[in-house]
Amino acid sequence: MNNTQHTVLLAAGGTGGHLFPAQALAEELARRGIEVDLATDMRGDRYGTGFPARTVYRLPSATLGSRSPMAVARTGWLLTQGLFNAYQLLGRVRPKVVVGFGGYPTFAPIKAAQLRGIPTLLHEQNAVLGRANRMLAKGATGIATSFGQTKFLLPEWQPKVGLIGNPVRSSVMAAAQLAYRAPEADGPLKLLVFGGSQGARFFSEAVPPALALLPESLRRRLEVVQQARAEDADAVKAAYAESGIRAEVSHFFADLPERMAETHLVIGRSGASTVAELTVIGRPSILVPLPHAIDNDQLQNAGRLAESGAAWCIEQKDLSSQRLAHDIARLLGDPGLLTLAADATKKLGLPDAAVRLADMAEELIRLK
Repeated sequence: MNNTQHTVLLAAGGTGGHLFPAQALAEELARRGIEVDLATDMRGDRYGTGFPARTVYRLPSATLGSRSPMAVARTGWLLTQGLFNAYQLLGRVRPKVVVGFGGYPTFAPIKAAQLRGIPTLLHEQNAVLGRANRMLAKGATGIATSFGQTKFLLPEWQPKVGLIGNPVRSSVMAAAQLAYRAPEADGPLKLLVFGGSQGARFFSEAVPPALALLPESLRRRLEVVQQARAEDADAVKAAYAESGIRAEVSHFFADLPERMAETHLVIGRSGASTVAELTVIGRPSILVPLPHAIDNDQLQNAGRLAESGAAWCIEQKDLSSQRLAHDIARLLGDPGLLTLAADATKKLGLPDAAVRLADMAEELIRLK
């Protein structure tokens, strides 16, 4: 189709789980000659991805984190202000389609588009339809899901639903070209540990003591790469040094997909982007869902992988140092089991998700 002067507005909050799939879609739309703008919240591109948008617009937003009257009133006021600003913005930008990636920062741009009669496409990264997407789904033109079954997706919405997967960035696609290689006898045992913004502290406290319990024959072979909060990094490094474990510890790895491709086993949370990247690259993992998450989305995500033999899911309340040490020793000592899990993970991946989502967006452009 002729994409001259076609603009698609992406709406995504300033967290990796929302920004990374939006970035993947932006890259694909750009390849098709479609202009992309981004509407985000005040956090903007704090991950330093250099989001590939012509213009980045920041709109007031808030997440309802408390039920107190003051918190509800403040959230309501910010969302109303964001809706007013978004309505004006859409009048200036006049996009053909608005694509939302969930979370409350998506609410204002998508709702404003619906009020203006602009086609809207919702993308859900998790196995559970998020609260913002639930509020917007009835008026959406299309809904794109990442799992075959998505909790809270009503039957009457099915005619506008497409299973497309969770788009991943080009760096993940490049890393996916590297085939999994299980540990060799007496060779290095590569372990990657990361938890994102809501998991790094827990893993900094839980993983080093567990690895210290491993027999010396395993500890001397370990090569650990671990993400830790800046204020915890020195303590984590010291703990590994005391255990005689080689470790690289940093608060951020810009090349995380490459690190994932090179590892034998991942320990991490089960947020949507982590699960998408694991399945596209195809790596075995121990997943510890974030507890107390709204709607238990991470537990649902991890459960889908565990059911397929692709990962081992351990709830945080059940994770002791002894259990983690036992599971790590068992898995790293069984290359065949790791290979089976890597294959099972890869089978769950939908590497063409960005292409599929761009196809859905183009279909909506034709409707405009």
